[in-house]
Amino acid sequence: MRCVIARFPFELTKNGVLETMKGIKPEPVTGESVLIGRREYPVKQVGAVITRQDRRDFTAHEVVRAMTKLGFTCRAAGTETAPPATGLSPVQQASALLGTPTAI
Repeated sequence: MRCVIARFPFELTKNGVLETMKGIKPEPVTGESVLIGRREYPVKQVGAVITRQDRRDFTAHEVVRAMTKLGFTCRAAGTETAPPATGLSPVQQASALLGTPTAI
């Protein structure tokens, strides 16, 4: 798929991104992030690796847009990485989220 990042066109594929990021250690996530495989990477790190450009040359939004189009999961800054484990069954969790019925 053709993506434009920092005014330069790149031909990216999901498998190509997976292969490029293989063996790259994720930096600590402080802002927006991308899930690649089972690892969570900062979008600026992913953009720098796949484009070989300086991180100042592109925005996080450009990389998020490209990764989303390729089918990767992107997370906004400040979102939790995993829901807390409560020990409830899925039906109990759904019931707890719905709350108790109220009279109208």
